[in-house]
Amino acid sequence: MKQYKIAVAGTGYVGLVAGVCFAEKGHQVMCVDVDEEKVKTMKKGISPIYEQDLEELMQKNYKEGRLDYTTDYKSAYKDVDAIFIGVGTPEQPDGSANLSYIATVSRQIAESIEKDCLVVVKSTVPIGTNDKVEQFIKDFLVNDVKVEVASNPEFLAQGTAVRDTLEAKRIVIGTESKEAEKILMEIYEPFDLPIVSVNRKSAEMIKYASNDFLALKISYMNDIANLCELVGANIEDVAKGMSYDPRIGANFLNAGIGYGGSCFPKDTKALKYLAKQNGYKLRTIEAAVDVNAEQKTKLYKKACDRLITFNGLKVAVLGLTFKPGTDDLREAPSLDNIKLLLEQGANIYAYDPVGEENYKKKYPTQIKYVKTPEEALENANVCFIFTEWEQIKKIKPNKYKELMKTPLVYDGRNIYNLEQMRKANVEYYSIGR
Repeated sequence: MKQYKIAVAGTGYVGLVAGVCFAEKGHQVMCVDVDEEKVKTMKKGISPIYEQDLEELMQKNYKEGRLDYTTDYKSAYKDVDAIFIGVGTPEQPDGSANLSYIATVSRQIAESIEKDCLVVVKSTVPIGTNDKVEQFIKDFLVNDVKVEVASNPEFLAQGTAVRDTLEAKRIVIGTESKEAEKILMEIYEPFDLPIVSVNRKSAEMIKYASNDFLALKISYMNDIANLCELVGANIEDVAKGMSYDPRIGANFLNAGIGYGGSCFPKDTKALKYLAKQNGYKLRTIEAAVDVNAEQKTKLYKKACDRLITFNGLKVAVLGLTFKPGTDDLREAPSLDNIKLLLEQGANIYAYDPVGEENYKKKYPTQIKYVKTPEEALENANVCFIFTEWEQIKKIKPNKYKELMKTPLVYDGRNIYNLEQMRKANVEYYSIGR
């Protein structure tokens, strides 16, 4: 196996996980970030993000000399074989992707490289961006070197990012030459995974099409769940019946209070924007976005129908992150609901096993943060469940009756069995049941 010398720009979910996994597979990796404190922390083996198995691999590969971190991009980029770009492409108000971080890194690369180099964009970018990045780098090149840009989108889920990288279902590479394809094939050879090799624009589209299809699937099930409630069907039974059909599959059939995170909301809006820019209306994606926006506060609206006001009530909130296994709050349904509850004068007692510190950045004093679900439930008038953490799923139905002043529970993740909650004398509302 050929060992490549690789630099990775950006140490968020995409860049850091990619860099660590490349090192784990035997390559020499330097991760680059602008934040000096973050780099010092990573050198100590501490991950800036909560992600299963990541810290262990960081410590192992740093100790064995295959992985390092720096803010000095000039020395990091000057003599490597490949540079992977994994910086953020945040959503702008109109739904388009902000490519300013990509542009900054591209210019730094152009002004730093001293040998022929393959630049690989891992960040999720609009179709055609790789063409622009290649031209941009060539426009600002300082030295007489050959540069080519390839697309290599990531398909990792937060909470399982390391596993999703090391055991990916497929690796997608988009190149415009056999030489670039060969380099990427060799970099990924030790992963021993299926590789889909296409042109750059197709690779960019595969990323959006995949994420948006999953978002569409979630919104479809939530739409069906809402209808189930009206006609007396049970969405879980419906999903089970659907799951046996191999054309549909069993994944992403769980109804709830909508999707969140850094990918689905941003990528659906970005593809919608791209279609609009090209004079096309992506009606299916627009529908997915609309359904998701309404779904997030569905339980809050149900509670409003049941209660006169939230003013002065103790409200237990179980789960703050957008899903279990991550401390990421981006587009988390809890944000929409807590904003509305605070406006109504609710006294919120919130529990989350890892999301508290990030939530304090948004609500430092307006919420009471507790260390156990039971503390949140003690004498509560109403409870909302927004994240299906194991610590929350372990709470027995009778605990709600025992601890709460009024056992009124709104479950956005359908954790509990309807009959068990009824037997425990809990007034229980869920999605599509």
